[in-house]
Formats: sequence, C-alpha cells, structure tokens
Amino acid sequence: MGFNPIALGMLRTPGEMGVDIAVGEGQPLGLPLSFGGPYLGIMCARRELMRKLPGRMVGETTDATGNRCYVLTLQAREQHIRREKASSNICSNEALCAMTASVYLAAMGPSGIRQVAESSAAHAHYLAEQLADVTGFSLRSARPFFHEFLTECPTDADKLVSALAGRDILAGLPR
Repeated sequence: MGFNPIALGMLRTPGEMGVDIAVGEGQPLGLPLSFGGPYLGIMCARRELMRKLPGRMVGETTDATGNRCYVLTLQAREQHIRREKASSNICSNEALCAMTASVYLAAMGPSGIRQVAESSAAHAHYLAEQLADVTGFSLRSARPFFHEFLTECPTDADKLVSALAGRDILAGLPR
C-alpha cells in the first residue's frame, strides 16, 4: 500500500488495516524542497517480512526523448561496503533526511500532525468546491481525495498555469 504520512494524522495506519508492506514519501515531514529534493522514501513491513524485502529495487521510466530508462531506486548499503550481516539501507543523506523527519514528528506530536492533516484536507476540499463553481471547471473524478485532485480546465491549461505563475501561484502541471 502507498500512503501519505501526513494523511495518517487522520486515517488508520496501513498496519491497522492489515497491510503487510507499505511505502510512502517522507518529504512532507519537514523536508523543504530544494530544487527537486531531497526526498525520503519510507518502507514498512510486518516484522516477519522485514528480512525478506529485496536489497535492490530498479524502477523503469522514460527519458526526455522517450527512450526506456532504468533507475536504481533502492540499493542495500552492504552491496558497496561488503560487511558481513550489515542490515542498513541508510547512507549519510538518507540519515540526515530521516533525522529531520524525526525532529519534525517529535516537534509536531500526534495532535500537531492531525491538525496539519485536517487543515490540508479542508483547504483542498474548499478549493475544489470553489473551482467547481467557476464556469468550465470541473473535478475529473468524484472519488475521495486527501489534498490533491485533478480538474478539467475551460481554457488553455498552459496559458492558465503561466498566468497563475505570474501571481506566484503554483497551479500544478497541465495534462
């Protein structure tokens, strides 16, 4: 299961729902975006599955010209340092990100994380309602959402995104 760690402030955890393995992105946990990163991947597993997770994961994508590419998404540290019985996938940058996320979680506490989750959801739903009242805009789906949603745009989306950027509003990516 994929999860948003902030959303867990108001939803049941993957473990509480009986999920065996869950993954998420830890960037919302106090890590500011700095030219596209850093990011902090989160992978959780039930205790009996921890040692059965792969030591290397490769993702597939396409480059700017449409060629198939592969990216090493996870690689066990011991594949480089070759220590016997090493069990850590964490290297220095990941450790700094994990420490930042830990400090953020400790500072916010359960009630702070819940407040952030509720505020994020409330503001996103308010925006969705307001956009739905604008002629030509509509939500692309009636499915539940936490803090991100897709819309149909009545005008040239690139033009709208540029106009909003001129007002320091990040509108998202046009489809």
